[in-house]
Parts: sequence; structure tokens; C-alpha cells
Amino acid sequence: MKIALGCDHGGYELKQYIIQVLEKLGHTCEDFGCDSLDSCDYPDFGAAAARAVAEGKCDRGIVICTTGIGISIAANKIKGIRCAHCADCLQAELTRRHNNANMMAIGAGFTGKNMAERMVEVFLSTEFEGGRHARRVDKIMALEG
Repeated sequence: MKIALGCDHGGYELKQYIIQVLEKLGHTCEDFGCDSLDSCDYPDFGAAAARAVAEGKCDRGIVICTTGIGISIAANKIKGIRCAHCADCLQAELTRRHNNANMMAIGAGFTGKNMAERMVEVFLSTEFEGGRHARRVDKIMALEG
């Protein structure tokens, strides 16, 4: 899979680690920044990664900021994106299985490298269950207008 990545300065170090994890798992990455620990604005990078997923240039996306909340809100402003803020492996699994999330947001200030690695593995390997969940996802997407 091709994975879109985006972060702000608070997520930079974890993003760099996740790039290594993705490569180890055999995925390719498109890194939309940021590129340093210098202060920057997460909406710029979260939206860029989300656009790549929404346009089909990337299969899924992972975005990171200190809490994971702001960047998930920014990503969800892009039509076609279902970005879920996840804090553990069960959330990463269920958001794929039940919500068909195409992006995951991680809070680098609360999630260590080992947990983030496991979450990424689960998020990328879990398939959408469909069925009754598909109806609900369709209703969510219809809210976009």
C-alpha cells in the first residue's frame, strides 16, 4: 500500500519512526511534511495528506500531532476522508472494521513508538467488515453533501 503521512512539529519524531515501520512492512510512503522540529501549523500537513488519500493517490493515511485531535479535525475537512483519532490497537482495528476509516490520527504526546508501531500494523492489515456498518458509513459520507 501507499501511505500518505503528515505531521506538525509535535509529531515529527514519531512520523520519522513510522516511516521506518512502513518500509519494514513493505509499504511505500508519501511524506507531506513537516520536515523538522520547527514550529508549524498542522492543518497544512494534515490536509495535504488527506487530499492525497481522497484523490486516490495514496491508499490510506496517517497523520500525527501532539494530541492527534487537531490534525484529525483538519483531515476530516477534506471530502471523502474518514480520519479516526486512535490511542490503542483496538481503536485502530475497530475504526477500520466498523467505520472503514481511510486515515488514522495519532497523538505523539500520548503514544509511544511501540504502541504506534502496533497500531499502524493493525490499521493497515484490518479490512472493512461491511454489512450493517456499510449503511452507517454511507450515511456519514452523505453528510458531506
